[in-house]
Amino acid sequence: MRLTRHLNIRQLTSAASRDFEFMSYMISKATSVNKALDEAVPLCEPVLKIRKAMRYTLLSGGKRVRPMLCLASCEVVGGQESTAMSAACAVEMIHASSLIQDDLPCMDDDSLRRGKPTNHKVFGEGISILTADALIALAVKKLATSTSLGVSPERVLQAVLEMAKAVGTEGLVAGQEADLAGEGVSLEEDKAGLEHLEFIHIHKTAALLEAAAVIGAIIGGGSDEEIERLRRYARCMGLMFQVVDDVLDVTKSSEELGKTAGKDLVAGKLTYPRVMGVEKSREYAEKLNREARGHLEGFDSIKVVPLMSLADYIVNRQN
Repeated sequence: MRLTRHLNIRQLTSAASRDFEFMSYMISKATSVNKALDEAVPLCEPVLKIRKAMRYTLLSGGKRVRPMLCLASCEVVGGQESTAMSAACAVEMIHASSLIQDDLPCMDDDSLRRGKPTNHKVFGEGISILTADALIALAVKKLATSTSLGVSPERVLQAVLEMAKAVGTEGLVAGQEADLAGEGVSLEEDKAGLEHLEFIHIHKTAALLEAAAVIGAIIGGGSDEEIERLRRYARCMGLMFQVVDDVLDVTKSSEELGKTAGKDLVAGKLTYPRVMGVEKSREYAEKLNREARGHLEGFDSIKVVPLMSLADYIVNRQN
């Protein structure tokens, strides 16, 4: 009976997926998020230059994968988009701050992001560092306002703690430090190359995607069991995102990517193609996609389709 139930769920989900227009869904969610982000950082005094710098990165386009993941996770556990929009914006603010920091000369030293000059190239390093700080502070403030949307203070606190974990030494910061430490290290020197690489990207990339899904589920009223399943789904998604990113970095041009191609190779960074080759990396991404989808079994067969489709979109993306 259990096997039959799972087969029926898969069949229903497959049928629903065929009728689901993911790109329309993605554009709709991105439009809603962009509007909310625009309203969250108005151009006004004081510190007008900081606000311009915040808006420059925050509103510079992008796929809005993380806020979309937050909204879809809220909806799959029975919540509403409007309830999770502040949380989705908070997640994107954290992501924007990490991009600014990642591009700095002392980090990845990049001059191109989303087809435009990076933040520090336009506003200077000092303003960029302050901008990243301001975005983190605004993200906390934005998430905390979820109490005014009917979310209990206990759940908001749980969500804030999840976001803090994703940013600090249990998440982004740890991943970035390990990434810097791995620059120029040969595979012969780093005997645990794949293990080191997984550590970097579980923390640097997957942590924020995981937080996006978990925060959405918390805000949406999900049970502990639902939250943990979405956590495991998003962790697979985060690793898959980075594997695909690494493959694209060595197979696409800067024009196609909207950022400098081949920089990781030049910097001698640990990447999946460097450790296991391009084809094995692609196979690994497909394996992670199957695992991610497996963690979604048991959710409503209609409501889960956006998350299923998002996983397929990530593994097949071309930029």
